[in-house]
Amino acid sequence: MKSTESKVLADKAKPRGKFPHVKVADPFIFVSGTSSRRPDNTFEGVEVDEMGTTNLDIRQQTKAVIENIQVILQSVGADLEDIVDVTTFLVNMNDFGGYNEIYGQYFDYDGPTRTTVAVHQLPHPHLLIEIKVTAYHPKP
Repeated sequence: MKSTESKVLADKAKPRGKFPHVKVADPFIFVSGTSSRRPDNTFEGVEVDEMGTTNLDIRQQTKAVIENIQVILQSVGADLEDIVDVTTFLVNMNDFGGYNEIYGQYFDYDGPTRTTVAVHQLPHPHLLIEIKVTAYHPKP
């Protein structure tokens, strides 16, 4: 039996490098940095009008990121309540309020520890947020 297992999900956006969506090192689960990118390489929380004006929505992106993470965790038998640590990367700390509002719809004070940092940029100019998590889910 392997002590670790890596997984790339076919129904999620393909990683933009050679790394898995998730790595299980029982009882820990590590989810790679996750964005609001869809399998077709479009992004949740991004609107571009016919003139090229871009509207980026931190709330929609945050919700999509957390829900992408949930699907990834469920693919290995875990869920959001198994998360013990969250690291969030924001391109702009002015988005902290909107991010925090949506985050609070999924987690509370008894939830995971959390670190939020500002970064210069993420792998695509439409991305406002990326989140990586560690979960703890012992197999019965």
